[in-house]
Amino acid sequence: MRIAVLGLRGIPNVQGGVETHCEHLFTNIASRGHEVIVFCRESYVTPPSHVQGVKLISFSCPRQKYLEAVVHTFIGVFKAWRLHPDILHIHAIGPSLFVPLARALGMRVVCTNHGADYERRKWGSVARLILRVGENLGSRFSNAVIAISPSIAEQLRTSYRCVVDVIPNGVIVRPRSSRDDIVLKSGLQKGKYILAVARLVPEKGLDLLIDAYEMAGLPLDWKLVIVGEADHSSSYSRSLVARGASSAGVVMTGTLHGEPLAELYSHAGLFVLPSHHEGLPIVLLEALSYGLSVIASDIPAHRALNLPEERLFRKGDPRSAAEKLRYFIDHPQTPEDQVEQIKRTANRFDWNLIAQKTLEVYRRVLRP
Repeated sequence: MRIAVLGLRGIPNVQGGVETHCEHLFTNIASRGHEVIVFCRESYVTPPSHVQGVKLISFSCPRQKYLEAVVHTFIGVFKAWRLHPDILHIHAIGPSLFVPLARALGMRVVCTNHGADYERRKWGSVARLILRVGENLGSRFSNAVIAISPSIAEQLRTSYRCVVDVIPNGVIVRPRSSRDDIVLKSGLQKGKYILAVARLVPEKGLDLLIDAYEMAGLPLDWKLVIVGEADHSSSYSRSLVARGASSAGVVMTGTLHGEPLAELYSHAGLFVLPSHHEGLPIVLLEALSYGLSVIASDIPAHRALNLPEERLFRKGDPRSAAEKLRYFIDHPQTPEDQVEQIKRTANRFDWNLIAQKTLEVYRRVLRP
């Protein structure tokens, strides 16, 4: 079948959970013999014509946080229509504003809800209203709705009385990297740094994490490494970078992909995700897949991963996070615990199974 994909910035190696999800999902689907066309935003990536069997079409849109997704998706609906896809798959609730337009043009539409973006602190009241409308229209007018976590699915069923398939994010389990180039370059010691991987936006709670790191009174050789950057420069991201640069023991790397990021996952002593809001965070799945000791805020998306209660700290509470930092640095995982954690993660969040379930949704939508 021919599948057109909208709603993401682009692939490959573009920062963001939706982008990582789409890269793994659609390269897997393409490998099964289906034609997949992903529409990318030119300001993030000027892609080659194909990546692992996926055709990429890139076109420009304003790189402005209030306009880029809306403008790109609006134009993309018409570009997709001209290609006569069997399925148009739209990701995220902002782009879902245009599900009714796509349906009016005669396309069959699947919408994946990656989370309630209107809860993100970066949006003002008008943007939050528009995002809520997008969620509403996507839920009511799509031929099928997918949610990446049970909590999102339950919220949609309750609010819109719609049928929702739960298909989570996935992860590729890779062996730990033996290289240490980025570790040494950053002045780190193997097994003696805390790792966080996230965009520099308020809902990720990275300012809280720096507070917790400073409160925890850790040994001086333990560092805090923050990997990521902001999608758009903001007062928050600028202040966070400035604070990281001035705080002893904090290392800000910017965005990393591939081997450098694998190195940091492989040699970390502890992984932390202090988010106020998430859909189902791929970075946390990646940390679990490396067998890392992890702690995270006690939000529904993190609870959905069945983390033990002792590995959750109170959302927005740096003292609670600091206590967990101290405890789990003093109580590392055993090799046996690491092996079992990797096995559970691989079995539950396998991209092959996720691609298969997504194709089942497509076939149901196309059924006469």
